[in-house]
Amino acid sequence: MKRFATCLLTTLLLAPAFSFAEDDSEATATADTKIVLFDGKSLDNWKGREDLWSIEDGQIVGRTTEANPIDANTFLIYEGDVPEDFELTVWFKIEAGNSGIQYRSRIVNEDKFIVGGYQADIDFTNRFAGILYEERGRGILAQRGQQVTITADGKKKNESFADAKELGNAIHPGQWNEFRVVARGNRLQHFINDTLTAEVTDEQSEKASTDGVIALQLHVGPPMTVRFKNISLQK
Repeated sequence: MKRFATCLLTTLLLAPAFSFAEDDSEATATADTKIVLFDGKSLDNWKGREDLWSIEDGQIVGRTTEANPIDANTFLIYEGDVPEDFELTVWFKIEAGNSGIQYRSRIVNEDKFIVGGYQADIDFTNRFAGILYEERGRGILAQRGQQVTITADGKKKNESFADAKELGNAIHPGQWNEFRVVARGNRLQHFINDTLTAEVTDEQSEKASTDGVIALQLHVGPPMTVRFKNISLQK
């Protein structure tokens, strides 16, 4: 009996250490899957109009002017591999106009760098920032503060989880903000500054997208400037 008690005590003491080692290994493996999409120095693996996109102070800068307007939304497209499920992090600062981060998207016109698909919206007025919009598709899929299920026949089931205006107060136009997109299966989530802004479960299989390109948007309209940095992707 004494020997049994000693063995049991030894087993209990060793068990937490073994469990901790497993957790630590899993964390390390997860960290190793991080992919840096922009090195702060060059636009390698990115393509877009060279007269509109540049690098300044380690940032990707998109800019339109009165002398150089655009007649359609145009994009800087990431050409590297993108997994189907991922967590995408992008820091942005918008100084005027409207922009967005495309994901699981398709190239509509390669010569003009036009893209369609899911978009994490950004705008200087803070009216649309954080919503889930489908460029050249179904339009607004979820407003800020909405959790939406799109059924197989295209109908929407909406639930509000937060006030859109209050969520907007935590987004700061003209300053740096962190946009995080989580795409897992048919569930899509947008976070700005670590706060959930919109969520969609897309069950409309003939229109839902499971993979595609990542791209940054310059929107048609008045002159605008948008800046991006710290762009990374986690499998």
